[in-house]
Amino acid sequence: MMRSDFAAIAKWVEPGSQVLDVGCGDGSLLHYLKEAKQAHVYGVELADDKVLACAQKGLNVIQQDLEGGLALFEDQSFDKVILSQTLQTIHQTARILSEIARVGKECVVSFPNFGHWSHRSAVLLGRMPVSKSLPYQWYDTPNVRVLTIADFEALAPAVGLELLDRVVFHDGQSVEFLPNLRGSLAVYRARRAK
Repeated sequence: MMRSDFAAIAKWVEPGSQVLDVGCGDGSLLHYLKEAKQAHVYGVELADDKVLACAQKGLNVIQQDLEGGLALFEDQSFDKVILSQTLQTIHQTARILSEIARVGKECVVSFPNFGHWSHRSAVLLGRMPVSKSLPYQWYDTPNVRVLTIADFEALAPAVGLELLDRVVFHDGQSVEFLPNLRGSLAVYRARRAK
């Protein structure tokens, strides 16, 4: 089953675009964009098994730790740079956001929203939340940060991002009303501020 954010991201990708997915995982999004948009896709991933999964799909992938930045890539060398559900796993959040804005003419960022009402309720009851968007226990999570939609919207201009568009989902459905409270997944389109 396709993740709900894939279709939203694909709407922002022009056919034939040059796309870089940083933290591309097993390459599912790249494969989707290659098939649906005939995009020229490239990925960056650290995990051996995920790099292998990308290679098995016939995708171009570089094995690299994102914490070191994207120095391999020149300014504005891609039409879109995607950071899909990876932001919360990065220690140097501000740096990677600046880097994707430097490398891409536009960037797309998606992340699980810690501000969702169910996550807030879990914390009020004294437990760290576990949900579809945050599926790990506190002791085995790859997430090093938790953030909300409001947090991201405050950080974006501070790191030189101009937010162009936003879609918020819960259980695959778009959320318009009170998105920081009712949405579990946020997807943004942005570019380097002028």
